[in-house]
Amino acid sequence: MTEEQKTGVEETFISHLVELRNRIMKAAIAIVVVFLCLMPWSANIYDFLAAPMLGALPHGSKMIATGVITPFLIPVKVTLLVAFVIALPWVLYQLWAFIAPGLYSHEKKLIAPLVVSSSILFIAGVAFCYYLVFGVIFHFINKVAPASISVTPDIDNYFDFVMTMFIAFGVTFEVPIVVIVLVRMGLVSLEKLRSIRPYVIVGAFVVAAVVTPPDIMSQMLLAVPLCLLYEVGLLFAPLFVKATQAPAESEETI
Repeated sequence: MTEEQKTGVEETFISHLVELRNRIMKAAIAIVVVFLCLMPWSANIYDFLAAPMLGALPHGSKMIATGVITPFLIPVKVTLLVAFVIALPWVLYQLWAFIAPGLYSHEKKLIAPLVVSSSILFIAGVAFCYYLVFGVIFHFINKVAPASISVTPDIDNYFDFVMTMFIAFGVTFEVPIVVIVLVRMGLVSLEKLRSIRPYVIVGAFVVAAVVTPPDIMSQMLLAVPLCLLYEVGLLFAPLFVKATQAPAESEETI
């Protein structure tokens, strides 16, 4: 490689780094702007997050804060996460704008729908967890708690638990995307994924038993959607793959 070629490679690499930095900065600025706009309502946002737990506790019950700055810090963390979710379309656009120039046209047809659908599915998983699963879990915990125990959750521990559950259900709802990508990239055949269906079902219940509280209803609420979403991925993978094939691949299949 000549000196001119080395210089050209270095300049290209540096230009990509500069472009990446600019995209990250734009995404971060959007998150910060949304966060600052939401800050006056941070307490209300946390109250909304805590509503499923408070609804399961006896009337008039409240959570506790054992840390000195916890009553301020936890609502700020929740508000920052909400700001990220609101700014997510802009963040994904910045990611798309960075990688799109290096993709072929058929790859762009694949990436754009996957980015949008994966975002929607993740939010759907979080909503499913908040509106359905939390009600079941928290009412179960309050119901089985001994009468000698006063259930007063700490807001820090509650935040950690809620984030763990949100991530678990958000990732679970990404299963169709994972199936489609595996088939489209040729990493696993559709027939193979269908043949391992019994193992997936067993794995779904194992994951549910590890992630959720030890009651059968909570485990079912995670394992059953995971199995159903796996079937959805198997159903749509052939259609999605066919629609995003490159011209050369389409000619080979004719």
